[in-house]
Amino acid sequence: MRYLLLWSAILLIPSSISQNLFADEFPELPEKNHHLLIPAQEWPLKPGSRTVKVYLHYPGKELKNVNSQTGLMLNLHNWGGTYHSGTANPQELADRYHVIVICVDYLQSGKQREKMLPYDFGYLQSLDALRSLYFVYNELKVKEIAFASDRIYCTGGSGGGNITLMTNKLAPRTFACSIDISGMAKLTDDIAFDLPGGSMLNARYSPDSNNPNYLSPDRKQLHFVGDPIHLQVMKQIGNQNHLIVVHGKTDIACLFQDAEEMVKNFRSAGLNVESHFIDEKNSGGTVFKNSGHSLGDRTTILFKVADQYLLPDGKNSRKLNGSTDFERKEIIKYPTANGTYEISYEKGYPVGRFVPHSR
Repeated sequence: MRYLLLWSAILLIPSSISQNLFADEFPELPEKNHHLLIPAQEWPLKPGSRTVKVYLHYPGKELKNVNSQTGLMLNLHNWGGTYHSGTANPQELADRYHVIVICVDYLQSGKQREKMLPYDFGYLQSLDALRSLYFVYNELKVKEIAFASDRIYCTGGSGGGNITLMTNKLAPRTFACSIDISGMAKLTDDIAFDLPGGSMLNARYSPDSNNPNYLSPDRKQLHFVGDPIHLQVMKQIGNQNHLIVVHGKTDIACLFQDAEEMVKNFRSAGLNVESHFIDEKNSGGTVFKNSGHSLGDRTTILFKVADQYLLPDGKNSRKLNGSTDFERKEIIKYPTANGTYEISYEKGYPVGRFVPHSR
């Protein structure tokens, strides 16, 4: 029997039995597909205990089907959604790619979103997703269940695409392939402050440093997935991820020019990125229905762009060479104008913090 860790540690609790769990027991991975709760990092805007719901999908719907060829895959829903809304079908992914699919009701999912508070835009949300991934990863190790730790993938649509991009940034040595479908690449002023023109999105931040919802330049820089300084950090520490960016050129929510800039910057930094930019000429078919935000059925789109990388026997099957950030237990550091964002893996799972410059 293993002992229950403190709140800051990863704890997986089946939602149906969470109130009856003994204090000295650590729950096991469920034998079949199930949804569970894990505790998450505190949200400063609403201090106190916080949990997120995690949905697990096994190949063939059962844990017994996991073997040395089985990978792990995050599958992340859209802004304000839950479970797998706006992204690919999790069971189809689990069966097709022989992976455990992990869906996460991260911070501000569904009814949990706070209309008067700013939208997290992929920081704590990514840490929620990465903690969920860590738990499954670690539990398989603890239970000595063989799995393919070099086959870790991530995908998401819209807001889930944004978090897919951010998980690659916050865990830069963990994923072998990630697929962003119509995600936000940048927290622009028009999105942050609801300015006229540009995107239709409103993240509800304030430019006023005296406002509780103030967006600092440091936080804004963290949210630009294509920030050249941060891309150089990723390159220097060994990011191998094959990033696939799928985006419509007439998207009015997550603007195409932001995705285009991000891809350009990835290439300039020497990072591995593949783009599928959809215009009217290559839409209207069986896969890409339009060149806007929705693009089409996102399960079908993912199969089209990623089969060769995600199928275990695909012609370009992607595998990580080396240890994940979970195993390295190091601190990822992204410098900003007034300090450094640190993502610590010292405990295995990620903990994010901002460390201002000393005065």
